Amino acid sequence: MQSCLSNNFMIEKFNFDIQLIFAILNGKVSAAINRKLYRNFRQNGLEISPEQWTVLIYLWEKDGVTQQELCNATFKDKPSMTRLIDNMERLHLVVRISDKKDRRTNLIHLTKSGKEIEERTRDIVEQTLKEALEGISLEELGIAHEVLKRIFTNIKD
Repeated sequence: MQSCLSNNFMIEKFNFDIQLIFAILNGKVSAAINRKLYRNFRQNGLEISPEQWTVLIYLWEKDGVTQQELCNATFKDKPSMTRLIDNMERLHLVVRISDKKDRRTNLIHLTKSGKEIEERTRDIVEQTLKEALEGISLEELGIAHEVLKRIFTNIKD
């Protein structure tokens, strides 16, 4: 009860614009960064999406994983991951290979093309994040990180 009262007091004290806070927490910042990243990939001749990039990051660190492992790592559901992998196969970035131990399971592996774009992609992402974080101090970024982490912990299933 005390925690609830102090939270209500906090909200009233700072007179938050609930719509603005909800927009931020609901992904407006993430969507804006994704749009910029998408444009930057295209301008540099990479035909990948930010969602595909999140899968590639994981595979660059650990190649040959199950679709479920990719779902868990990227917070995507199975149908979304299936579509992502299908599109990445069409782009010749990944390939599905049956697991020798369990042929019902496919392991997702990077292709040569998928491996070759790693450095270029990381450079583009780094530049995009530099643009997005311009004028924000490390201290401010750390505070934002802690606040968002707490919010996530509060509502996590």
